[in-house]
Amino acid sequence: MSLNGAPPMQPPETHDLSRRDFLVLGTSTVASAAVTSDMPAQEAPAAASTQDAAAPATAKASFQVNGMPCDLELDTRTTLLDALREHLHLTGSKKGCDQGQCGACTVIVNGRRINSCLTLAVMQQGSEVTTIEGLGTPEDMHPLQSAFVKCDGYQCGYCTAGQICSAVAMLDEIKAGIPSHVTEDLTQAPQLTPPELRERMSGNLCRCGAYSNIFDAINEVAGGQA
Repeated sequence: MSLNGAPPMQPPETHDLSRRDFLVLGTSTVASAAVTSDMPAQEAPAAASTQDAAAPATAKASFQVNGMPCDLELDTRTTLLDALREHLHLTGSKKGCDQGQCGACTVIVNGRRINSCLTLAVMQQGSEVTTIEGLGTPEDMHPLQSAFVKCDGYQCGYCTAGQICSAVAMLDEIKAGIPSHVTEDLTQAPQLTPPELRERMSGNLCRCGAYSNIFDAINEVAGGQA
């Protein structure tokens, strides 16, 4: 018992590890680390050579664009839109949604309007393609181009090329007697009524909301039928 009544302090715990054992253990640890560091590092797997990557398949695509023959060697995945814009530098046709929903890429192929972002260039072998550049020039505009300017149907202009190409083909459809989803009498030639015009142009979207002006421009060229 200590003087203050506290239990006596216990002697420090002794260890069996002697100074010699401690030196041996330390030396072994250092030697082990040295051996590990001298071992050659495992080489990282070699990066795949670019030459081993399969080259994209290419094919020749020959068609007429705005009356001019075009012969291209293209990646088979190239869309008609990219062929026109990137290879032929006809940038009037625009890439909007790139999913065939907005109509900004509309061109005329063999007399019919199509979304050029949804067809491959190699699929148009021998076709006749008309873009906005082939309809008219600033000095000699197509009647629809002039009407769009007069009626302010272009606004920002991004959708205008597709709108005009679509309208040109649409008026030809009416003349050819091709009915639409809203044609009431399939035994009669379709007329350019407001419902017909809106239905036939519904695949071309205008983010500016200039639909009434676009309607007026098309209707003026059609002779005010709608």
